[in-house]
Amino acid sequence: MLVRVRSAAVLGVAAVPVDVEVEAASGMPALNLVGLLSSSVKEAWVRVRAAVRNLGIEVPASRFTVNLAPADLRKEGTAFDVPIAAALLGSIGTLEQGELAGLHLVGELALSGEVKPVRGVLPVAIEARRAGARALVVPVENAYEAGIVEGLDVRPIASLGELVAWLKGAGEIASPRAVLGGATAAPLDLADVNGQEHAKRALEVAAAGGHALLLFGPPGSGKTMLARRLPGLLPPVEREEALEATVVHSVAGLMRGRGLLAERPFRAPHHSISDAGLVGGGSSPRPGEISLAHRGVLFLDELPEFRRHVLEALRQPLEEGEVTIARAGRTLTFPSQVQLVAAMNPCPCGHQGNPRRGCRCTTHELLRYRRRVSGPLLDRIDLHVDVPALQAPALGYPSRGPNSNEVRARVIRARAAQAERQPRVAGACNARLRGQVLRRVCALDGPGRALLASAVDRLGLSARAHDKVLRIARTLADLEGRDAILGADVAEAIQYRALDRAIT
Repeated sequence: MLVRVRSAAVLGVAAVPVDVEVEAASGMPALNLVGLLSSSVKEAWVRVRAAVRNLGIEVPASRFTVNLAPADLRKEGTAFDVPIAAALLGSIGTLEQGELAGLHLVGELALSGEVKPVRGVLPVAIEARRAGARALVVPVENAYEAGIVEGLDVRPIASLGELVAWLKGAGEIASPRAVLGGATAAPLDLADVNGQEHAKRALEVAAAGGHALLLFGPPGSGKTMLARRLPGLLPPVEREEALEATVVHSVAGLMRGRGLLAERPFRAPHHSISDAGLVGGGSSPRPGEISLAHRGVLFLDELPEFRRHVLEALRQPLEEGEVTIARAGRTLTFPSQVQLVAAMNPCPCGHQGNPRRGCRCTTHELLRYRRRVSGPLLDRIDLHVDVPALQAPALGYPSRGPNSNEVRARVIRARAAQAERQPRVAGACNARLRGQVLRRVCALDGPGRALLASAVDRLGLSARAHDKVLRIARTLADLEGRDAILGADVAEAIQYRALDRAIT
């Protein structure tokens, strides 16, 4: 008997429907597994037979053919165990075809019949709803993740026996409710940072316009403290943004036992990370840290300590907002609309410009250290901000500056103005202004144009840096609630290109 059930394969951040077919025929006992399968899928038959046998059901000595269609799509992972088992039980008569009709199934099987969690369940659930599935059967630990998808009947199972009992009407499987991703820690408050008013202002500007930010200064000046407070300044995550970010985390296998992400992601990879770990890749491509930070913040501490080729791999994703990974026969795309924040010391010893501790670095050491971060990558970072060492009077005293809630309110108002200018662009912000739209919304008056032209000549700004100054000036005007960009906005924006002034 031939039985067909439906599952899905995850490619990038999307799922492709897969038909799982099992045929039991008379003849010499044999097994044929077909459909361009990886070794983990080929091993599924061993797990499936053991799981079925541990239900007390004996698999007859028949000629079995297992096919996963379409045959030209490579199938990887362990998520096909449960659908193969269901189709097998149908082919030997334990389950009726009508009982399996309309079901979509995913899950890994243990030899005991226990169902283990798998990655990528959220895109599978989205595909199941699109295909009009009667129900989606998932492992218990993936239940909240699948329950995010509205209008889909999700049935979590802990074992293969639960699935059989439910289909036979001898048991019930409760459908989970879609929930946000559990309790989250209170955001860090900007008021906890003493001094550094210039850097706090830059952090507010970065949050308001979605600008990339580089903080440089001696150790202990507060660079990391400032960077970790950026998520608390950003607008609350909207459902569509949260869904996009959750899909990426689901594909990476980070959503077990969790629902929709309630906060913007904050990722801070170690500087020893590989290029595949940062931007994604591998023989079976997975999203990297830049994609896991999608719709959130990617923080690169000790920027020059990252390997140069790893940093260079960031250039296109930062510009395009997505990562494209090409492999033989397929091309995958992962989203990467992130807000980059980086931190670095001014020199190898870290004390250049520190009035209390002299710098011991030679000019050659300083230049070699700075050149670890290429000019093209620096050019793609909007704000370069000096974070000097704090003087004694500023240490140990409460900050007099605004707290994160006050700054966030101003950021939300500025983002609302940006969204009003581009009503058809999701997540519109000044950092992504391009072409004619940039020229239209960032028009300068005569003094502003003259000031910017002078800065381009004196600092040797590139065309990209010129446009970044325009975008920052637009954000400064938005924070003040003004449509017009004043010369003072341009002057302040130029001050945020500190490394263009420092390196010749």
